[in-house]
Amino acid sequence: MIQIDRRIFTHFDYILVLLIAPILSISFYLVNELYPALANRELIYFIAGFVVFVIMFLFPIRRFLWLIPLFYWFNIALLILVELFGVTKLGAKRWLEIPFFHLSLQPSELMKPALILMLGFLIYEKSPPSESGYGIKAFAKLSFYILLPAFLIYQEPDLGTALMVIFLGFGILFVIGVNYRIWVTILVLIALISPFVYSSLKDYQKKRIADFLSTKPSYHVRQSIIAIGSGGLYGKEKEHATQAHMKFLPIATSDFIFAFLVERFGFWGGVLLIAIYTLLILHFMMVTLYMKGDYLIQVVSTSLALLFFLYASVNIAMTMGYAPVVGIPLPLFSYGGSSFITFMVLMGIYEHLVAFRYKKYDSVLL
Repeated sequence: MIQIDRRIFTHFDYILVLLIAPILSISFYLVNELYPALANRELIYFIAGFVVFVIMFLFPIRRFLWLIPLFYWFNIALLILVELFGVTKLGAKRWLEIPFFHLSLQPSELMKPALILMLGFLIYEKSPPSESGYGIKAFAKLSFYILLPAFLIYQEPDLGTALMVIFLGFGILFVIGVNYRIWVTILVLIALISPFVYSSLKDYQKKRIADFLSTKPSYHVRQSIIAIGSGGLYGKEKEHATQAHMKFLPIATSDFIFAFLVERFGFWGGVLLIAIYTLLILHFMMVTLYMKGDYLIQVVSTSLALLFFLYASVNIAMTMGYAPVVGIPLPLFSYGGSSFITFMVLMGIYEHLVAFRYKKYDSVLL
């Protein structure tokens, strides 16, 4: 007989559901307006994401913490396999072909939840001193687990995702607690090695930076700025949203979907979406503060706050010419499966840790 503790439902984070529902609804509306066939595929992603969410929500993570290092190193192995046997698309070797199914897998996306869980596991095993934070020895150990996947992803090459992994990993450590002298030293080192890092970039990566610094934005960014400006305060009717519907706006359902949103719903539509993301980020950070001492929840909630902030801020800034075009999607809003599934995995883990935080697993049959 299945016994269910009612505290699971009382501690479930319903605010998260209320905040992501309008993001998914507006995304589907825009994609369906432009490409109905893509909207049907997006529904499949939604269903797959929901299934993954439920699986991760029901999985007793705290009981199987020993699996986390195995999951991390399995994903490291996948990244190495990409280097050896990866499929090249658009000049980058980032995918693995799944035999017999004619499907491709992008291990760099799977690496994000693997890294987050690994950091949560390590911090749970050895929490930082309450006053001074982690010292250099512990920091070096944690940094190894961040920099190893970042290096492998950079080799694909995928500079954007590699930087995302670095910002994510060290952002978590910053919130959890590291001695401030270490951060000062890192900033000095970054300033010293930046010229050497730039010289090692691929030609197309340097071109993106040059386009960003140029007084004249690239074609993609120009069309995006036109779409945003033409939306005015309240947006345009479907028939008059010419930038997206006449295909002037490139990648209007994924990388530049924010420009499409503003063209259709205007300045206030853009403000509404940014406000939802802001509330999501603040909500996760409040959970991090409230759950002080439960390092698993703190790491996962902090990582979600950082991911939403980094993805949303870079993507929106990119569409307006304030950041280089790096192909980072708008979280849960841009069309696509890999990023969406990653976020659903993380939110399923987060909801499990929050809802089951007072639960004794031996009283529930899962």
